[in-house]
Order: sequence, then C-alpha cells, then structure tokens
Amino acid sequence: MAKYIFLQYVDESKTPRPGSPEMQQVIDAFASYLEELKAAGAFHDGDPCQPSAAAFSVSVRDGQAKTTNGPMHSASPWLNGYFVLDCKDRTEAEAWAKKNPAAWAGTVEVHPILKLS
Repeated sequence: MAKYIFLQYVDESKTPRPGSPEMQQVIDAFASYLEELKAAGAFHDGDPCQPSAAAFSVSVRDGQAKTTNGPMHSASPWLNGYFVLDCKDRTEAEAWAKKNPAAWAGTVEVHPILKLS
C-alpha cells in the first residue's frame, strides 16, 4: 500500500453558512465518506482547515524571513481540508477522489507521498 494525500480545494465564497441545512448536508456527506474510508481500511489521517483568513505564508530569501497573512495565493480556491489514505495504486486513489464530497463543488488534488524512511 502507498500513502496518498488528497488536498481539497473549493470556492470559499460558495461554502454554506455554518448551521444552515446546506452545511449539515456537507457535514453528513463527509461523515459518510469517512465511514466508508474507515470500513475499507483506507483512512490514515485527515482534517478540515480553518477559513482562509486564518492562513499565513512564510518564505525565507537571503536569510530574511517574511510572513504574510492569508493564503499564499488569495485568488486561488481555498484549501479546506485534506485526507491521507492508504491506496494500493493510482486507480484506487482516483476512485476515492471521485467519491470525495469536495470534488462535487471543487477539486481534489491527489499526490502520492514519497516515503523517506
């Protein structure tokens, strides 16, 4: 099995309001997805991210660190969460990405994780 990280990107301005019936549908969809991942033995890790206003970026050039509030690219979709899954191959990873509720309204970017040890 190989580990894959699934980065979930959505348009933050179209995210349902907390406490709304639409947000509850999103929560329920992710709960079902998580149950399916766990039942299949694929789930390794995952969590949602706080709103983009809580993000910050750090860069170091010529020994000087610079911290910028907000996401690295403000015009980009919001990284709203991630999953790390154990998948036998790319085909299985793609199948899980297609089931991810974030893919319905945004994009799920999948990267194989390079094992260093």
